[in-house]
Amino acid sequence: MVKFATRALVAGAVALAIAGAAQAQEVKSATKYGNMNTVTQDLMNRSADDGNNFLHTNGNYQQTRFYPNKQINTANVSKLHPAWVFQTEVKDSLETSPIVVNGVMYVTTSFDHVYALNARTGEELWHYKQKLGPVSTYCCGPNNRGVAVYGDMVYLATLDAKLVALNAKTGAQVWSTDVADPELGYSETMAPTVINGKVLLGTNGGEYGIRGFVKAFDAKSGKLLWTFNTIPENSQGVWATTDATGRDMHRDIAAEKAAYAKNGDPYKTLGGGVWQNPSYDPATNRIFFVVGNPSPDLDGAVRPGDNLYTDSMVSIDLDTGKYSCHFQYIAHDVWDLDAVSPTVLVDVKDASGATVPGVLHAGKTGHIYVHNRKDCSLIRFSEAMVPQENMWVLPTKDGARMLPGANGGVEWSPIATDPSQGMAYAINLHQPMTYHVENAAYPSGKLWLGGAFKVIPTEEQWGNITAVNYNSGKIAWQVKTEQPMIGGILATAGGLVFTGEPNGTFEALDSATGAKLWSFQAGAGVNAPPSSYTVEGKQYVVVGAGGNAQIDAKRGNAIISFTVD
Repeated sequence: MVKFATRALVAGAVALAIAGAAQAQEVKSATKYGNMNTVTQDLMNRSADDGNNFLHTNGNYQQTRFYPNKQINTANVSKLHPAWVFQTEVKDSLETSPIVVNGVMYVTTSFDHVYALNARTGEELWHYKQKLGPVSTYCCGPNNRGVAVYGDMVYLATLDAKLVALNAKTGAQVWSTDVADPELGYSETMAPTVINGKVLLGTNGGEYGIRGFVKAFDAKSGKLLWTFNTIPENSQGVWATTDATGRDMHRDIAAEKAAYAKNGDPYKTLGGGVWQNPSYDPATNRIFFVVGNPSPDLDGAVRPGDNLYTDSMVSIDLDTGKYSCHFQYIAHDVWDLDAVSPTVLVDVKDASGATVPGVLHAGKTGHIYVHNRKDCSLIRFSEAMVPQENMWVLPTKDGARMLPGANGGVEWSPIATDPSQGMAYAINLHQPMTYHVENAAYPSGKLWLGGAFKVIPTEEQWGNITAVNYNSGKIAWQVKTEQPMIGGILATAGGLVFTGEPNGTFEALDSATGAKLWSFQAGAGVNAPPSSYTVEGKQYVVVGAGGNAQIDAKRGNAIISFTVD
């Protein structure tokens, strides 16, 4: 790969001179909690307070995306500049969350390449290319959102529905196991999560008539330990007529009940993929995750009932995979406004003002939902972060306009939080769409939308960065962006939030006010969640700039790490 010299940057853009390929150097130890030749469970548990490393996709098991160091802060962020730029072999969608362990960084690309880099210099240590099978089925680009680390291994989930363990020092494959059958529409783009020797993985395929799941595998051997089906055999639910906010969803319950009685439960092909990582509460030994849309997306006639547990937050036991509780945001969703952004565990104020363990989820609807962790019940939902119009008008053959469009709101993009301020930070899309329905039989492993959702070319598209007080639901500040936002956001103890835009802008904002304090033009869409870390006493912020297939942002292949002098 090509290593670029830092000082060759011109006018803040990635116009750099090529340096010779450097020899991989040994990375010096930079730990807060002792020897990191192996990633212990203790290190993983302490990650929320560990500013040297970035051990989880979203920073820690609580998925707060809050980085605890403040060497880079509101006073000096204007001096932020690239420390190094690494170019990957693959020039396509880049959604990786860089993982940093003891000065070694692990990143992934589309089509399941993994790189180990020196986090101080950007030099390549090793490069793994997954040999994909003859069938790989995916709806929204050949993306990969990153790896998990545990012990002396790195874990990768692949487009052809495999889980692979690599040697962390060499990149050699240790084992590989099948997660599901790609010919039936299953695929993997999410980063795995490892807890207490279990590798947790959900599945893609909600657009292909799969039956969704979360699975746990043994971290040493790859053996399957348990499976939780996100679609239960009794998926009808309570025949809900309103959404989580109390609005009428215009369901014909009598017609649905008649179809259910005639044709039976559609659970075997009902979708319910899990796009993003679960959060973990060690106090109760439970995980929390959200489940995606039902199949087919827009044609509800062939899937009567509430379609449990689609469009829901779900909690299960880590050791057994047994159900604990759930909350469904949209029953019988026919707008593809599924739950995809990861859950976040923070303490919240309940309706009486008491502090309780909470769960946050940012929805495609444009709301941030605040739950009680004990029973999954809804405490409040935020003010709408994007326009909502004609909710919930039903799709028609010719097309019915409703906002938000099928991308959101908040897409898969993880939010960040700053518990000291009681704030959640989200990036949103505004893409007006029309919803079209068309009946089609189950196509066995092929795309099954039951219609189409179409962007309206005559209407303006844009995005925003929004700060929400999750103890009140009120929007604290909001910054409009030129284009719809997909990727993620990071908050830091330095009073900053970092995020990127499809037009190539990577920026830092004041987390208290939303004032833009710094920006950089990366040359390709910045549609990946940023990470931060410290090596040899110096803090860095790192992000991928490779664009995005889902919103067709300009493609690239750069991993860029920034620091201040």
